[in-house]
Amino acid sequence: MPLSHRVPDLAALELLLAVVRLGSVGRAAAELGVTQPAASARIRSMERQLGMALLERSPRGSRPTQAGALVAEWAQQVVDAAHALDAGVEALRERRDGRLRLAASLTVAEYLMPGWLVALRETRPDTAVTLRAANSTAVAELVRAGEADLGFVEGSRKPAGLSGAIVSTDRLVVVVSPRHPWARRRSGITPEELATTPLILREEGSGTREVLDRALAAHGGVAPPMLQLASTTALKGSAVSGAGPAVVSELAVGDELARGRLVDVPVRELDLSRPLRAVWPAGTRPAGPARDLLSLCRSAPHAPAH
Repeated sequence: MPLSHRVPDLAALELLLAVVRLGSVGRAAAELGVTQPAASARIRSMERQLGMALLERSPRGSRPTQAGALVAEWAQQVVDAAHALDAGVEALRERRDGRLRLAASLTVAEYLMPGWLVALRETRPDTAVTLRAANSTAVAELVRAGEADLGFVEGSRKPAGLSGAIVSTDRLVVVVSPRHPWARRRSGITPEELATTPLILREEGSGTREVLDRALAAHGGVAPPMLQLASTTALKGSAVSGAGPAVVSELAVGDELARGRLVDVPVRELDLSRPLRAVWPAGTRPAGPARDLLSLCRSAPHAPAH
């Protein structure tokens, strides 16, 4: 049931206890860091609220009335309970801040998360971090199930039932071995050519696959894949070996493109950009180390950690 309007607030009760203990409104005000007029006004307001005198004032100081002594006894129990509550909440906060459970899509986990975690460790060296790498669909499920405090997914849409914020951007690229015929196509390929060619692709449920499926929906959809792989490393290796064209995050192939092991094939008039999004349970806000990591992600350069 709601508290009576006659119950004073915690600050007023603490002031009353200080006056009873120190025998002076002035000394109590100094201890609590308020002015004596403000302390006197608060005592008078509390007396009006309770409908009784709490202190007997004299040139030698202040002492509690009979009613004031009883109120002070009860106030001590309230203040002690408030301190116990505060200590308990602080203990919970410290336990929560001592760990951070993350889940991230493979691209984010491999190419962006290392740099973000190094920066987080500088501000929170005592936080124990665990990271689970999975495709975007699985990451969303882990966050919904309460098995991850914060998730990072790829794709054009925020997963249902989660709150989120875009923290970075990425672009999918079509890459081939230098020996592939497309490597000599200076003008690139059309969306229709990409749609009708069997490709080396990530599995369904990955953010990479979702973005490609959506981009090619108006061009006949994605052809049955040549290979469907759950690992970005395996996908790159297959493309380097000459097995066929692969669609992969630009973040993942920086080294291979720089060394000439893969060639980036432009796709004319096709937007393959995608947001990278942090997600967390709907109706909540990231707190503690999750909040700090989210801030670091937003301010960090959007470059792969080679």
